[in-house]
Amino acid sequence: MSSRLQRRIPALVFSCAALLAVLHPAAAQTVARVDGVEITEQDVSLAMNDIGGTLPQQLSADQRRAYVINYLIDMKLVARKAEAAKLADSEAFRRQLAYLRDKALMNAQLDILRDAASTEAALRAIYDDAAKRQGAAEEVKASHILVPTEDEAKAALKRVRGGEDFAKVATEVSKDPGSPGGSLGWFTKDRMVPPFAEMAFKTPKGTISEPVQSQFGWHVILVEDRRTKPFPPFDEVKPQIVQYVARQAHQKEIEALRGAAKIERLEKPAP
Repeated sequence: MSSRLQRRIPALVFSCAALLAVLHPAAAQTVARVDGVEITEQDVSLAMNDIGGTLPQQLSADQRRAYVINYLIDMKLVARKAEAAKLADSEAFRRQLAYLRDKALMNAQLDILRDAASTEAALRAIYDDAAKRQGAAEEVKASHILVPTEDEAKAALKRVRGGEDFAKVATEVSKDPGSPGGSLGWFTKDRMVPPFAEMAFKTPKGTISEPVQSQFGWHVILVEDRRTKPFPPFDEVKPQIVQYVARQAHQKEIEALRGAAKIERLEKPAP
């Protein structure tokens, strides 16, 4: 069996792909044939959606496409052998096929809800509201020295205020391995723990703070620069807004369906 099958049940995957093709019809341009059986552009699209995320990132677009077409060829061959062995007649196969059918139908229905809810007007309204509430965000660019005790923080502060290079002192004594030379880059206030954020945002540009304690230890902060970050443009955040709208629409639909259904949980849910 080819390694491209990635341990899937070929006949099952083929049947699910066929089901999805019915739910989402598209142009059926033929890209390959296996003993006369056509593999279409639709099949390539379905397989790319299915396994594309598992392919190595370094592959070019053409290489990814070639891989997927080879995968489909192998799937056709092994699926035909599985059909001849009557694997499709087993109860396990029928249950898995029923599960994938329900899943495909659910996804098709949720896609309809997403598309219906994601009108340009609805997306713009959410964007405008978020932009009005959040507005531009203040950011600082800072470095810090993190040490376990206040005495160690005071000692580090004395060194850097005495003229030693901040990055050099941070490299020697700081206990934050994720900040080379103490550098934290640019950040907004909400990204840091409150005591650190309060001190960083009230310390003037180009100066070094007094030691401040957080849950991680004691910090000495060098504020290197400040800027106001504008609210991102609509097109930049549109995909996130669509996801938000889709989640809201899906949740509303599922709650309505649950409310109208008789659901019996025969196993007590975990606390």
